[in-house]
Amino acid sequence: MQSTVQAAAPVQSNAAGIVWLKLSVLYLIVGVAMGIAMGASHNFTLRPVHAHVNLLGWTTLALAGLIYSVFPVAGASKLAKAHFWLLNLALPVMMLALAMMLMGNTAVLPAMVVAEFMAAAGVLAFAANLFLNLKR
Repeated sequence: MQSTVQAAAPVQSNAAGIVWLKLSVLYLIVGVAMGIAMGASHNFTLRPVHAHVNLLGWTTLALAGLIYSVFPVAGASKLAKAHFWLLNLALPVMMLALAMMLMGNTAVLPAMVVAEFMAAAGVLAFAANLFLNLKR
């Protein structure tokens, strides 16, 4: 009796999802380092930056990466590219400006506001992408 065994189809990875996941881990490292530094120094002035790095950086980027990996059509769309660039250009500016604001430098407020609107536009691109590209 001869058995027939077929090789499993190769798993295709979505490059966009992988980039999102790798970037998210960088934000995780920054968030953990900030938490350790704040705890060690007992100076929690940058607590809001720590929260934003972990939620908008680590969590949001990781979830987008997982979603774009599971739904490659959404991950390859123009909206995904807009989402990527808007969010990833905005986040570092937003975090730096927020840190500077918390340390008393209010001159960076306009840059922070622009970055916040860019991040919000990125989130809207993500939402539009999912509603338009995820089908049953």
